[in-house]
Amino acid sequence: MKIASFNINGIKARINALTDWLAGADADVVVLQEIKSVDETFPRAHFEDLGWNIETHGQKGFNGVAILSKLPLEDVIRGLPGDDGDEQSRYIEATVTGAQAVRIAGLYLPNGNPVPGPKYDYKLAWMERLRLRAQELLAAEMPVVMLGDFNIIPEARDAASPEKWREDALFLPQSRAALRRIVWQGWTDAIRARDPWSTRGPFTFWDFQGGAWNKDDGIRIDHMLLSPQAADLLEETGVDREARAGEKPSDHVPVWVRLSA
Repeated sequence: MKIASFNINGIKARINALTDWLAGADADVVVLQEIKSVDETFPRAHFEDLGWNIETHGQKGFNGVAILSKLPLEDVIRGLPGDDGDEQSRYIEATVTGAQAVRIAGLYLPNGNPVPGPKYDYKLAWMERLRLRAQELLAAEMPVVMLGDFNIIPEARDAASPEKWREDALFLPQSRAALRRIVWQGWTDAIRARDPWSTRGPFTFWDFQGGAWNKDDGIRIDHMLLSPQAADLLEETGVDREARAGEKPSDHVPVWVRLSA
């Protein structure tokens, strides 16, 4: 089972880029972030005609997450538990029923800038809610893949120019510590597991400004965390870097994991 994450940065603006990537990706499940569309205006028919089952948790003009799956989706949860007043659409869960059931937790973690301020407070509070939900998912003792745009640069090697990010919410010590508290519950960082000794990258995001793509001035903020049961099924991971060079690309590229499930 190949499971991918892609911050598409606007489903309507990038529908062709996404369709082109899907045609060659051979993915079974794709989690999208920043669809920037309410559920009713998501181009569902376009993707259903291509054979995808679709679940969305949208928001007009901002945020929004979705799951596209070639396999049936069951037990869908929209919204991160822990705050009934949270109006931002950043989290979706579903169980993919293939040869073996896999729980998918797709997320678009808050950016948190500017720092300090209410947006950063919201980011840290959201991450604590995520930590509690991650703990519950581990307790189910089933294969779980928690993936998406985490808006966290875990280590200096995950940025081409780490000094530029020292005061940014994506790289502040509190942000990185909040992610470590989740990972240390027993999750495996799939991309890092494939190349634990890398001293630079791989990167998953290049800003549209300042020629970042041409300079390879990237960061790694799109992550895939595997529960122990999912990590036992791990066969391969990848970063589809070439998607950033396509026509009208997102500023993110797809990341993926293949499980023997």
